[in-house]
This record gives sequence, C-alpha cells and structure tokens, in this order.
Amino acid sequence: MNCIAVIPLAGLLSFATESVALKMGDALGALLNVTFGNAVELIIFIIALVKNEIRIVQASLLGSILANLLLILGMGFFLGGLRFREQVYNSTVTQMSACLLSLSVISLVLPTAFHASFSDPNLADHESLKISRGTSVILLLVYVIYLMFQLKSHAYLYESTPQNIVDAESEEEGEHLTQSAAVILLLLTTGLVAACAEFLIGSIQDVVATSSVGEIFIGLIVLPIVGNAAEHVTAVTVAMKNKMDLAIGVAIGSSIQIAIFVTPLVVILGWIMDKEMTLYFTLFETVCLFVSTFMVNFLVLDGRSNYLEGALLCAVYCIIGVVAFFYPDEADASSWGS
Repeated sequence: MNCIAVIPLAGLLSFATESVALKMGDALGALLNVTFGNAVELIIFIIALVKNEIRIVQASLLGSILANLLLILGMGFFLGGLRFREQVYNSTVTQMSACLLSLSVISLVLPTAFHASFSDPNLADHESLKISRGTSVILLLVYVIYLMFQLKSHAYLYESTPQNIVDAESEEEGEHLTQSAAVILLLLTTGLVAACAEFLIGSIQDVVATSSVGEIFIGLIVLPIVGNAAEHVTAVTVAMKNKMDLAIGVAIGSSIQIAIFVTPLVVILGWIMDKEMTLYFTLFETVCLFVSTFMVNFLVLDGRSNYLEGALLCAVYCIIGVVAFFYPDEADASSWGS
C-alpha cells in the first residue's frame, strides 16, 4: 500500500520539477529533481541504519544506482525511441558522467577486493571499516568539486542540445506552475513520500518472514524502484517529449549523486551513530554494478539513443532482478558471496 501511495506523489513531484526546470534550465532542474528524489531515499537509508539494517541499506544503495542506470534510463530510451526514431543529447556531458560513474565503481570494487585479501574475516571487517570511512570523505569532496564544475565554472557545457535536428520536434509546452509554487509542491510531496517510506521500512521483516521474498531482493529491487519513483516518472515523461538532456541528467545524475554523495554520506552517518556501515558489498552486487556501468558508458557516449538501446538496458535490469530473487540468504551464502 505504501508503494502504491508513492506513485501519485511521484507524479506531482515530476510535474513540479519540470516547472522548475523550465525556468532554471535543464542542468539545475535535473539536479533539483535528483536531490529531492534522493532526499527521500536518504531518509529511507537513515531509518534502516538506525534500525541496524545494514544489509538492507547496502543493497538499497547499490540498487538505486542500478535502477537509475538500467531501468529509468532504459525506459526513457525505449519509450522515447518508440515516439521519435532517434534522439540526441549532449555527448560532452555524458562523457564527464561516464568518468564519475567509473569513479563510483572503483570506490565500491576496491573495498570488496581489499576485504577478500584477508584470511581473517573479523580483521577484514575491521580494516574495511577504516578504508570505507576514508574513501567516503574523498568522495564527498569530489561531489563538491563536481557541483562547482556543473553549476558554476563549466555550466555552459550543460546547455541543452537543440532538438530540431532530429526527425520530429517537441510538442508545445502546456501550463506549468510558478517557480515558488513548484518549490512548495516539491517540499510537500517529498515529506509525504518520506512518511510512506518510514512505514515501508517497518514492514520489511514481516514480509521476509512470511513470504519467499528475501532481503536482498527487497533491498536491491523493491526499495530502489519505490525510492526512485519520482526520477522514473520525470525521466520517462521528459524523454517522451524529446527532452533527452533533462532525461539523461535525471537518470545518470541521480546515479552519480547516489554513488558519490548519498553512499559516502550514509557511511559517515553510520560512523557518527557507531554503526558498522562500510563500502564492502557482496561479490554479486559488485559485479552487477561493474557490468551495468560498463554497458551504460558504452551506450551513451555517442550522444544518440533509440528504443533498442532502451530495451537492452531494461533486459539487463530484469536479469539482475531474477537473480536477486533467488539469491541465497545469509545462512546459505558462501564466504565470498556474503
């Protein structure tokens, strides 16, 4: 019921964000959308962290990156591609995004490799906690530099690509809210979604205990889809209007923000709350992130998209979802897997 409640709220969030983006530009509008969307997820992560649901938090963090890179971007490419034969976007920006996504992969793959280097699991956990906190501080600094690059020093790079060079022009814009009304609506809907998210976290253990759905599937697939509902609606809606720069900014921008801001922030918050939150993920999760980022980087660098590329991204996400559903629980997982 909480998942269903998020859907109309996500629609309101999408409408308000698009209204703001019209007046602030695609770069700032996309940043505003992913910030409000990820604020909801951050609340989910903090609630789960307080309840010491470390595995749920870790799976949800990585699942959010995957949902944005594969499902949201894939649906935007697919539905937009069905309406327009080929869509173009700013390839310079996507190259920079690809570098940042690669950094996020490195920050998660290295702790996993580091943990596997120890013969003593307890010592590995202890040392992984140290490097996770140090890496998180570095990632937060990188995010600050990225914001300065995007919004100030190189803001001109993030100007939208003219859409009249493709085979169809965008439709006429409808009525939108004023900027102040849109911001107020963003705040209200974010608060309501956060309330739904709190009840959602409280129901996880009952679902795991009374059904065949495991924690990994809930954390990696279910929670990210719910938490990213706002970005999903926004990216798909603007992609179908041929506004691919905004769609790319929302989908990939949200992944970047989760990877180099929300994830290290959660680690730092865990440090403050004396929770052993680390960047050490399971082998399955790490491989999923590496393969997904590699595929997305390969597809987006040409600056053009079509429905086949979208279908491929969605297919990869569905495969990961199937594997996650049958993933063994902690008692049955191997030492490498867990």
